[in-house]
Amino acid sequence: MRTSLALAAGKGTRALSRLRGGGSALPGLVTERLDPAVLRHTLGALPQGVVVVSGTNGKTTTTKMLVALLRAHGLRVFTNPTGSNFTRGVISSLLGEVGLSGRLDADLAVVELDEAHALHFSAQVPPTHSLLLNVARDQLDRFAEIDHTARLLTTLAEQTTGGVVLNADDSFVSRIHGHLGDGVQVRWFGVDPSIADRLPELQEADVRFEDAQPPREPGPDDALLLPEEDGRGFTVRFVGDPDADVGPLTLRQRGLAAMINATAATATARHLLGPSFSAPTAARALEAVAPPFGRGEVIDVDGAPLELVLVKNPAGFTVALGTYGTEPVATMVAINDNYADGRDVSWLYDVSFDSLRDRGVALTSGVRAWDMALRLRYDGVEVDHVEQDLDVALDRFLRDHRGRPMRIFCTYTAMMHLRRRLAERFALARFGEDPDA
Repeated sequence: MRTSLALAAGKGTRALSRLRGGGSALPGLVTERLDPAVLRHTLGALPQGVVVVSGTNGKTTTTKMLVALLRAHGLRVFTNPTGSNFTRGVISSLLGEVGLSGRLDADLAVVELDEAHALHFSAQVPPTHSLLLNVARDQLDRFAEIDHTARLLTTLAEQTTGGVVLNADDSFVSRIHGHLGDGVQVRWFGVDPSIADRLPELQEADVRFEDAQPPREPGPDDALLLPEEDGRGFTVRFVGDPDADVGPLTLRQRGLAAMINATAATATARHLLGPSFSAPTAARALEAVAPPFGRGEVIDVDGAPLELVLVKNPAGFTVALGTYGTEPVATMVAINDNYADGRDVSWLYDVSFDSLRDRGVALTSGVRAWDMALRLRYDGVEVDHVEQDLDVALDRFLRDHRGRPMRIFCTYTAMMHLRRRLAERFALARFGEDPDA
C-alpha cells in the first residue's frame, strides 16, 4: 500500500512537472520520501537483474549504448535515459513505466548512477552486474580526492552479486578486481596495445602503484578497441573469440572516448547475453545510437549545425577540445557551479585552451562566466562577450552567428538549461523522453 501511494504521488508530481517543461527530479524525490524502499519494491524482482553503470566519465553515453545493444537482441530494458543519475532521477524515470502495483514490464534494468548515489541505490537493490568505467578528478567539493571516488566504485563492486566489467587501462578501476566476492565473474575492456599511447589524454594515471601493478596481458574474454586508420571507424575485438568481433563500424558520436564507451558497452552486452550475442546485430545497434542529450549532440539551427558538448572535469574538457575544439566554428562556453556541476571550478586551470586561441571564443556565460573569461585570457584566448544570463547569451549567440556552424561547451546544469530552451525553439525531444526506446 505504501509503495502504491508513493507511486501515485510521484506520478501526479511528474504530470505537473511535465507541464512546466519536464527535466525535473522532483517526482522521484517525492516518491522516495514517501517510500524509501520504492526501488527495492519495483526493480528488485526483475527476472534478469539490474546492471549499474558508474564511473567519472562516459556514464550516459555508455548506458545508452548498452541499452541499445540489449534491446536489439530482443530484451525489454528499463533505463534512466536523460543522464539524471541520482537515485531520485532513476525513480523519476521509473514513474513513467511502472503501474501503481509496482510491477515493471521489463526483463532487466540498466541504470547509470553517480558514484556516490550508486551506493544509495545498491543498499536498496544490490546490482547483479556492474560496469565500472574510470576514475578522474570530478566535483572536488563532493568527492574530495580521487582515492575517495575509487573507494566508492570498489564498494559498489563488492556489493555486486553476479558479474563486474572493468576497465583494464584505468589503474584505479583495474585494482577493484581484488575486492570482488566469491563467484562474481569478471570481464575486461580496454584499448588495443597498439594505441595505448593515446590513453594519457583520456585518463589520470596513478603513479603510486605503477611498479606494484604492471599492465595486465589481454585475456581471452577481453574486449579491445582497435581503431581504423581513418580515425572514425573501429572494431571491438574479442581476444579469445574472433567470431564475436564487432565491426568495423562508425558511431554517430565522434572521438576516441566514444569508441571506448562503445567497447565497454559491447563487453557488457556479450557478458549478459552469452551465446545469444550476435556481432552483426551489435554493430547495427551501435551505429544507430544518437549522441545523448548534450554529449556531442548536433542540433539543426536554421540549416546550420549547433553542437552541444558537456564538460565537467579536466579530463573531459581536454578530450572535448581535442575532439571538437580544432574546427573553425563559433564557440560559446557556459559554466555553472550548481550542486550537480560541482561548486569548485578550480579544475578549469588544469585544462589547456590553446586550441581556441586562433579564433577566440564568441561568448562566455553561466554563473561562472567571468571566471571562464579570465581563465581563457590566461591562455591568450580572446573573448568577445561575457553574459551571465544563459537565455540572453543563447539569444545573442544564435543571432550573431546565424547560418554558421556553432558549438557550446557547457557544464551539466548549463547544458540542461540551454537544451531545454533549444527544444522549445526547434521541436527537439525533451528531457525525460527516450527517442530510442
